[in-house]
Amino acid sequence: MSQHFDVLIVGVGISGVSAAYYLQERCPEKSYAILENQKSLGGTWRTHTYPGIRSDSDLFTFGYKFKPWSGAPIATADEILKYMNETVSEFGIDKHIRYQHQIVSASWSSSDNVWKLTAENLGTGETLEFTCNFLWMCQGYYRHSEGYTPEWEGMDKFKGQIVHPQTWPDDLDYKGKNVLVIGSGATAATIIPAMAEDCKHITMLQRSPTYFFPGENRNEVADMLRELDVPEEWTHEIVRQKILHDQKIITELAREHPDFAKEELIKGAREYLPEGYDMEKHFTPHYRPWRQRVAFVPDADLFKGITSGKASVVTDEIDSFTEKGVRLKSGETLEADIIITATGFNLSVLGDIDFSIDGEPLSFGERWTYRGIMYSGIPNMAWVFGYLRTSWTMRADLISEFVCRLLKHMDADGMKVCTPRLRDEDQAMPALPFIDPENFNPGYLMRAMHLMPKQGDHQPWIFAQDYYSEKDELPAANLDDGALVFV
Repeated sequence: MSQHFDVLIVGVGISGVSAAYYLQERCPEKSYAILENQKSLGGTWRTHTYPGIRSDSDLFTFGYKFKPWSGAPIATADEILKYMNETVSEFGIDKHIRYQHQIVSASWSSSDNVWKLTAENLGTGETLEFTCNFLWMCQGYYRHSEGYTPEWEGMDKFKGQIVHPQTWPDDLDYKGKNVLVIGSGATAATIIPAMAEDCKHITMLQRSPTYFFPGENRNEVADMLRELDVPEEWTHEIVRQKILHDQKIITELAREHPDFAKEELIKGAREYLPEGYDMEKHFTPHYRPWRQRVAFVPDADLFKGITSGKASVVTDEIDSFTEKGVRLKSGETLEADIIITATGFNLSVLGDIDFSIDGEPLSFGERWTYRGIMYSGIPNMAWVFGYLRTSWTMRADLISEFVCRLLKHMDADGMKVCTPRLRDEDQAMPALPFIDPENFNPGYLMRAMHLMPKQGDHQPWIFAQDYYSEKDELPAANLDDGALVFV
């Protein structure tokens, strides 16, 4: 027997909670359910359990506008999960969540104007069917079941353990052992200081340097406002706006004066490292700032670990694995008892669900993105793809407000279906990548860009990835400019 809802939300991570809150607030007459394949909420913050797991965005912007954050800017996974659990309980969202529901397929029927979802209850093995008028994909953008690990020659020869942070073993014993971490992104920068005190030694092996931004895990404005007993909701919003203001300045600086921004970032790291440390080799990236995410290092813990001698950095490429570690292209050998491949993740397009429209399989890479929210030829569906520089939540909230406005617009006009379609004036647009690689080019995106939709060279077919323009553009977007076809 099929269960019907006005809206089905897929996933109860950061995006799904945002969608549910705004749907209740703006469209209270809509029935909805959230389908989640895990046993509890949290998404990323439940999947990752490696030592030290924490946010690399401040919680004033990564947290919700409607739920003030009262802790330190950078939070642990446990603190974030507690915050999210409080949110779904406080606003009654928890009553709408169906856990352990793995969606197998999603098909649109133009004759019935509904999406039909087939799901498996992972607890009982039962096959269930759901239908909805609007499908809101909030499942994230990477595959939770497995991370990305390159294939290196000789990996099968290594006698120790190879661990990916995304599938961290509960019983991993690294006390007194030599640990090698491959990678230098936010995950590596988190794991290394968290493990350093217990390891015999821990080494970060990077192919090329990454930008890091060290700073205290506190916010002076928040501290001042709290000292003055300013209400938490005021403090949250004031600090949120101050952070966004400062981030805008930094982003513009990186774009307009990249050499200056680069030197300032390197200078910030140099202050915490030993005199004479080889900054050029280990902490001077070859790309301009913000072409990849800048990892915040709270209280400079990564650099303090290096200075103490408990951690070290090697910049080289892997030639092959050996029984005892890895051989580098320089000829050097790094021995290790445990190798951690902090090498990223696999992009998951629409949750790896089998999608079809009127019986035809959906080839997502052939579609055009409508403002990075909806997609040409796909009716009544939105996918939340957040910001890659600014906190993900900032875009999740903007999309939530946009989708609710769209739903109300459709109801007001008595329309059942909304489908983005190229207009005559859009037909000659150049097909550009979903994310501009000149602007942002992390490996997980570059490996899977062919699976993603195209964007054009003019609105509404641009995915700007810029909060500071979208915060004004999305609320004002003309829903009747012909790019959205209503029936």
